[in-house]
This record gives sequence, structure tokens and C-alpha cells, in this order.
Amino acid sequence: MSISTFNPNAAAAENAGIFGLPFDADQSKIIIIPVEWEITTSYGKGTADGPQAIKEASMQVDLHHHDYPDLWKKGIWMDRFPADLRELHDNLIPVSERIIRAAETGELESNPTRFKPLYEQIEAATLQKNTWLKTRISHWKSRGKVVGLLGGDHSIPLTYHEYLADQKTDYGIVTIDAHLDLRKAYEGFEYSHASIFYNVITRFNNVKKLVQVGIRDYCHEEADFAMLKQERISVYFDREVRKQQYEGRSWAEQVQQMVSHLPPRVYISIDIDGLDPTLCPNTGTPVPGGLQYEEMIYLLNMIKESGKEIIGFDLCEVSPGTDDWDGNVGARVLFQLCGISA
Repeated sequence: MSISTFNPNAAAAENAGIFGLPFDADQSKIIIIPVEWEITTSYGKGTADGPQAIKEASMQVDLHHHDYPDLWKKGIWMDRFPADLRELHDNLIPVSERIIRAAETGELESNPTRFKPLYEQIEAATLQKNTWLKTRISHWKSRGKVVGLLGGDHSIPLTYHEYLADQKTDYGIVTIDAHLDLRKAYEGFEYSHASIFYNVITRFNNVKKLVQVGIRDYCHEEADFAMLKQERISVYFDREVRKQQYEGRSWAEQVQQMVSHLPPRVYISIDIDGLDPTLCPNTGTPVPGGLQYEEMIYLLNMIKESGKEIIGFDLCEVSPGTDDWDGNVGARVLFQLCGISA
């Protein structure tokens, strides 16, 4: 179907692109890079299939966006994750599961050298994936595109931050997540989904501020690290946010404070488990509490309305279940991210 004959009010065509749109990459302002990767996931699985679930669910999203009615006209196109990398990923899942079982039973601690070759396999594969992803980000950015990542687990955006460091771009990050993700490593995996922001803060001085929202599950190591780096990290623990609300403070006031921490350029990183788990029941590590959908939308819109430049985004940890619910919610979060970014 050509753009000239495209009807945004009609049902999505069977062979259409994401959100049922007729655009190709050249015609699209927004490029979504899917990253089907979850090698270090240690609890619930399935996030590697998140991008496809979101794409399928996106066909049911009506195109008149409430906040950005003409968003669809910008063009949104979804890149492809290489089949050879997906095969590599799938072949290494049993390897990572072997390590995780050993960590849980104590076998890893008693005989760590035995598992060194397994860790090396996973690290080599991760670096191979990162090299591909950095090349794709650079390619699309060089063509003036708005680029977003679609995971996969929450380890994947590290490569985006590497790219921004290479560009010497100063910026802040807003992350919505149930977890701090500030572990130095988790179960021995340096590139763990539980270590994404530890890696970002310790490696990239151009990240001037990390604002974490929805946090409600974390360990002592992470709490200590956040306190140590409090000049660069502002944490909004879900329980404290709710306590303030019960005592009369509004979400609008809280969001205004969150946004006030941010420099002019902002990257947005969303782990879907930052939402109430009724909205994402199949995500890998659901936690009671969290943001309601419209609370998230309000926060995203206020970042945009504050005049901040959105320089990139990711949406991670969407895991399809037996129905389309998680993909449905994920598709709408993605549409909002596209709206505030373009």
C-alpha cells in the first residue's frame, strides 16, 4: 500500500509495518531497533520475544494519538534483528541456565574456574551483539533518525550509552523500573540486566544525572551505591512517593521535582516492570506496586513539555504470555515514546 492511498482510520493491512503503517525506513522519522536478547535473565523468560509481540499488538493501536494526533505521519519503521544473532542467543540460553543453577546451588562459588569458559562464551556473544547494535544505532543516527530500542532484557541499552559517550553528548537519564539495576554484577554476569545503570554510571561521565522512578525492589549493595553516587543519582522509591501522596502531595508536584533534576538532553529508559504488574503480568521479575499507566504517560509528557530534548529511548522486559495483554500495553507505551521523541 502506498502512502497516498493509506487510510489511517482503516484496520491494519496484513503486510503493514509496525502500527500498521505503510512507511519504509527512508520515509520514517522514527526507527525502532528490536534486540531479541535475554541471556542473563534469571527468573521469568520470554523478553526476547517481546519485540515481535509488541509489533503484532501494535496493529490494534488506533493512530489518532491523544497528545500527538499527527504522530503517525512522521513515519515509524522497525528494523530487523539478525537471524544469526538470534540463533546464537538461543544456543547460549542453556549455557546461561547452567551458570544460574550453579550460582543458586552454591556450585559456582565452590568451583568458579570450572565455569570460566561458559562466562567467556556469553561475554563474547554479548560483545558480538553489542557491535552489531552500535553499528545500527550509528547508521540510523547519521541519517537524522530518532532511534529507539525495543528489548529484550534491560541490559540492551548499554550500547546506546556507549554510542552517546563516543559522541561526547552530555545528558541525563530517566528510568522507570521496579529495580535499581545498580549491581556490580549479578550471578557473575558483568553485562547483566541487573547491572545496566551500574555500568552506565561507572563508565560514562557524560551521563550527568540518573533519575529512577518506581523503585521498589533492591539489595544492600545497590542502596549503598545509590547513596554513594547521590550527586548523580536521584531515586524515587515507590513507597516514599505513595507515602507523600497519602499525606497530600500531588503526582504533579512530584513529577515537577523529578524533571527539575534533569539537564537539557534526556534519554528515557523504561523497564515495563516499573508499571503495576496487572499491566505486565508476564514480565520477568514482576513486583507489587508501581506506576499506573496514566502516571507514566503524565511523567513522559511533562519531560517533553519542560522543553527537554529527548535524544533516545528504550523499552525493555515486555514478555508475551498466553494472551496479547503485555504486548498490548507495551505497544501503547512505545507509541507514547515515539510521540514525545518526534
